[in-house]
Amino acid sequence: MGELEALILGLLQGLTEYLPVSSSGHLAIGSYLFGIEGDENLTFTILVHVATVLSTLVVLWREIWQLIQGAIKFQWNDEMKYVVNIIISMIPIAVVGLFFKDTIEEIFGSGLLVVGLMLLLTSALLAFSYYAKPRVKETISPVHAFIIGLAQACAVMPGLSRSGSTIATGLLLGNKKESMAQFSFLMVIPPILGEALLDFKDLFEAEADVVATASMSTSAMVIGFLAAFVAGCAACKWMVNIVKRGKLVYFAIYCAIIGAITLFCSL
Repeated sequence: MGELEALILGLLQGLTEYLPVSSSGHLAIGSYLFGIEGDENLTFTILVHVATVLSTLVVLWREIWQLIQGAIKFQWNDEMKYVVNIIISMIPIAVVGLFFKDTIEEIFGSGLLVVGLMLLLTSALLAFSYYAKPRVKETISPVHAFIIGLAQACAVMPGLSRSGSTIATGLLLGNKKESMAQFSFLMVIPPILGEALLDFKDLFEAEADVVATASMSTSAMVIGFLAAFVAGCAACKWMVNIVKRGKLVYFAIYCAIIGAITLFCSL
């Protein structure tokens, strides 16, 4: 992978991680177009995912610090309830990661057909959440947190947007637009960091993977990381405002178009 490909894919990852259009799907499409595959693709994917998690920490650091301050008081306050909801939401993705990791990696290498289908499913979810009018709830309940966590677990499929699935599910359950984007972005931090640590461990334990990692230049990795981080910061701020205004239907149209094109190309 060269510096130009790393820059483009890093920007692509950073922007699409928070916009409800599936970062994994766009990375799969980009990698296919550039002819990047195998362990080199896996290494880069882990790198840019960590970059976007760091961008979340930067953009939402006040909210995260407030949660930490409230949680360390060890009282059943609003901050502790929020942290517990995040932990509950992580249960489904933890189960998927522990027991179905190999199956998921096989799906990621199965071509663009699955990506196209999942992009169309993302489009349907976003459109449905835009037009549905459920009764608005004041706070996210533990039950809703678990259901939103199920949506996140399903979104391991390439092309099914994680932010789109979790935000749309939360809105369909009646949760406020103002709270759903923040909850969606915060709930993904522990799973992605944990998955990245495990993947890096597996990556450098196998001799073949070490060779694949070395084949990617340091400059390409740095450029991809920085591009994903900067684009992620911008997209995270942008997405919070978009959800508050309820304009997800435009992303539904985009996913439908890209999904249809991807399906056509996969035939």
